[in-house]
Amino acid sequence: MGEWLQRNIVEPGKLPLLLALTAFVLTFLITRMITRLIRAGKGPFGNVSSGGVHIHHVVPGVVLIVAGGFGAVASGVRGFGSGVFAVVFGIGAGLVLDEFALILHLDDVYWTEAGRKSVEAVVLTAALGGLLLVGSAPFGVNDMSDDELQDRGTVLVTVAVNVLLSLTVLFKGKIKMAVFSVFIPFVGLVGLVRLARPGSPWARRFYRRRPRARARALLRAYRHDRRWVGPGRVLGDWLGGKTDAELSRKGA
Repeated sequence: MGEWLQRNIVEPGKLPLLLALTAFVLTFLITRMITRLIRAGKGPFGNVSSGGVHIHHVVPGVVLIVAGGFGAVASGVRGFGSGVFAVVFGIGAGLVLDEFALILHLDDVYWTEAGRKSVEAVVLTAALGGLLLVGSAPFGVNDMSDDELQDRGTVLVTVAVNVLLSLTVLFKGKIKMAVFSVFIPFVGLVGLVRLARPGSPWARRFYRRRPRARARALLRAYRHDRRWVGPGRVLGDWLGGKTDAELSRKGA
């Protein structure tokens, strides 16, 4: 394990990324555990207020992100300082993204269905961080040979094609697939050949005069959402806790 860590993480300079990603995930999990205890009225924890204003943990998170980011830039790629600032940045990012839905809606939706966007943002960020850690480069550049990488024109064409692919998938309303296709172009190919989501810019532009395509897109989206809503809710409940509405139904 130590040899693998040295060869694949330390030598390529990925230790700060590993530290930031670990701190990010642990901060999110610990924060959710504490907020669930506060919600249940258990443990020594409580909400923080100042002058009657509830201080959300996104506030110290922003401070830590700024401190960690500027500190990492100033300390360089390697060294003890870069590792420390990477941890600071990871903690800040975990606090901020845990309240991503609050920022998105500009409202305290932490324990609502809309608040599940925070959990989705954290899972997506952790997955992308993991892809970077194992060596995936954006737009499929890591899949090119040494000769291809030396040919600047080939690199530019490859990047341009994969950028266009990701944007097209995003245009079809498949946000998660578009994000992952930045690192895994094959995911983008799958999203490209499949029907667009109803209501997406692609559907409004190209399905407007194609009622059969609109109907197929609606049916496919319904089946997809029905298939994944259950597992998604279980994962959301496990990571983020049940919403107020779910607890109310359970109590009733």
